Amino acid sequence: MFKNKKKMNQIKLFGLTCLFLCFLSCGQTSQKKDHTIIENGWKSIDENSFSVQYPEKWDMNKSGQMGVCLIFLSKQTSPQDKFRENVNVLIQDLSGKNIDLDKYVEISEEQIKTMITNGKLLESKRLSKNGSEFQKVIYTGEEEIYKLKFEQYYLIKNDKAYVITLTCELDQFEAYKTIGEKILNSFQLN
Repeated sequence: MFKNKKKMNQIKLFGLTCLFLCFLSCGQTSQKKDHTIIENGWKSIDENSFSVQYPEKWDMNKSGQMGVCLIFLSKQTSPQDKFRENVNVLIQDLSGKNIDLDKYVEISEEQIKTMITNGKLLESKRLSKNGSEFQKVIYTGEEEIYKLKFEQYYLIKNDKAYVITLTCELDQFEAYKTIGEKILNSFQLN
């Protein structure tokens, strides 16, 4: 029993870290690197276990802060725009935790409802792409002065959880949804 409780606490801590990282984009610095240009205005980056495409005009940060592999940040729309909409990729090692996608989704959904200020789960559904299942989750919540909307994809492969998150100010979600989902949908495990 103690081991299971300890594992659950570790997963909860990871979930909190995941959710915190969604808010991290405000005030981020960026690192520019050259990557393969794949189509008009888009680049591709290949990491050890995944690849993903993103708009050439967005900034990429690979500093690894708080366990985030990378984060793509939109440009500010004006000097008053203090929040940069973004997509981030987080990887969690699940070795020895016996957590499948169903359990991971269950834990994550509970954390959205209980650990995010005014967290509200809007959608959660299982999808399949290229023979791999993943969970698509959309929710809203608040962090400090920001009312935010999130779209996340959860994938599990080789005892690793991959969480890809689009984070937008609530009133900007529809404006960034198409480009954000294009980034999310370009994510592929190697």
